[in-house]
Amino acid sequence: MLSVFYLSGCNLDRIPETTLTNENFWKTENDLKGACTRFYNLLEGFSHDTRADDIIGTTSDQTSAGSRSIPNTSSDWSNPYVRIFTANNIIEKGPGVGIPVSKQNRWMAEAYFFRAYYHFILVTKYGDVPLITRTIKGLNDSLLYSSRVSREIVIQQCYKDLDFAAQWLPTRATAALAANAADWGRVTRSSALALKERIGLYEGTYSKYHNLGSDYKAHLKVAIDAAVLVMKEGHALYPDFQKLFLFEGEGSANLENIFVKVYGPNGAGTVVHGNARQLENGVSLTRNMLDNFLCSDGLPWSKSPLRPAVEISYNTALTNRDPRVGMTFFKVGDLGYKSATFIPFTNQGGNGYSIKKGYLDSEWNTNSKETIDKMLIRYAEVLISYAEALYEYNGTITDAQLDATVNALRARVGFNVKLTNAFVTANGLNMLDEIRRERAIEFVDEGLRYNDIIRWKIAESVLPVNMIGTKFIQSETTKLRTDLKARLTDATGKLNGLAVYNQIDMYVIELAGNRKFDPAKDYLYPVPLNEMSLSGGTVVQNPNWSAQ
Repeated sequence: MLSVFYLSGCNLDRIPETTLTNENFWKTENDLKGACTRFYNLLEGFSHDTRADDIIGTTSDQTSAGSRSIPNTSSDWSNPYVRIFTANNIIEKGPGVGIPVSKQNRWMAEAYFFRAYYHFILVTKYGDVPLITRTIKGLNDSLLYSSRVSREIVIQQCYKDLDFAAQWLPTRATAALAANAADWGRVTRSSALALKERIGLYEGTYSKYHNLGSDYKAHLKVAIDAAVLVMKEGHALYPDFQKLFLFEGEGSANLENIFVKVYGPNGAGTVVHGNARQLENGVSLTRNMLDNFLCSDGLPWSKSPLRPAVEISYNTALTNRDPRVGMTFFKVGDLGYKSATFIPFTNQGGNGYSIKKGYLDSEWNTNSKETIDKMLIRYAEVLISYAEALYEYNGTITDAQLDATVNALRARVGFNVKLTNAFVTANGLNMLDEIRRERAIEFVDEGLRYNDIIRWKIAESVLPVNMIGTKFIQSETTKLRTDLKARLTDATGKLNGLAVYNQIDMYVIELAGNRKFDPAKDYLYPVPLNEMSLSGGTVVQNPNWSAQ
């Protein structure tokens, strides 16, 4: 925290000192608004999260593979605190601006939102963290040496901050009708409520499955109540899942948008984003994730009679599936990257299944500067989180509640096999597993999967396993078999004598023997050494990392 203070603690007061001192700033509503704009400049947008089991890069991810060590410094810790310090400065200075209290609160509400947003990010990674709710007054301020407080205290402060934000932020409808179109992308009441739902669901399930001893149901109730309020704000699912992630899905006309990182102007290639080229060259989807998608009869891949005994082509596993398979994965014969026919192992990113979701060919030519907005929270998450919270809270969910949530997501893509209690019972399924499955497949490559497997406490089951790639068929690719043979399974589904998968010629990206996950320590990030040193020992390391 000391290092953050030196770098940025006084930015709003003193850069440059001749024009932005406290004496000549914080005078008008535009000053408050301008200060809040800093949040959007700093807001992280699009990235491919390779920490889980769904997305894999061309090199091993240290978190996913269990090979990370304690860093000296880390932006995972320092960056959120930079944003929190900015929020606290606005919250303290806002009441001194000579405008009506209602206008003060409207902009201070943005600061409260982001203070909660970044404290929550810290909790998901580190657990207990220092709770910072005021500015630093100088180098001798005791706040610089704050110790970590319980995650429960931090989360309760997040709820309090978001309640203030929800009270004073404009509604979705009001924001959409605002005369200044340049304000699109600023947080709304819906953003605050949806973030509160996300936090409540995370903390409720994390507390339950990690046995924290707190009242996990109280957090789930927060999530449920927040979801109900969001559903009264006039949101709706965008009708076209494929176009949802392209330019067509941008803006206030898309009622699924709730919290968005805005890039642009569209097609200008002025902001670093790079999704198109990353999809082609950098990341791909694992077979581990593809196997989560249902067959067209509504049954899991492992249970459906539609699953073929032998996969005779690359497309075999992509056929007779949930329609989102064809919207998420490229198939042989699709018009793929750079307007070329998709060829496995040739024009794809890595040796997993190539990602179709969110790819726009015209953006490839912007040389890693893409401008499609990134949805950080969308209405579909509100719905599926509501379903999960209801089931976790009550132990049951009604068919009507499933129709309003899970089945609404399915109907949007033309998948008309409904999830019902009778269907689950008749097919020997588990309702909670099916709700979680729906979440996993709906949000592929949207940055939710890692936090989900952490809060469900299944990371030790899904991470230290073989990461399987695509099916190899020589006649469907220009790649020589001899180039890949050392990584392909044999007729018994083995690689180098190790049982890997139940199909021949599956590419193995990473072997389980090279991956690990220690549940005694890996559910939390290690605290950077520099943070502990600068705190004078008040910030201590997470359990079982100190011996590293």
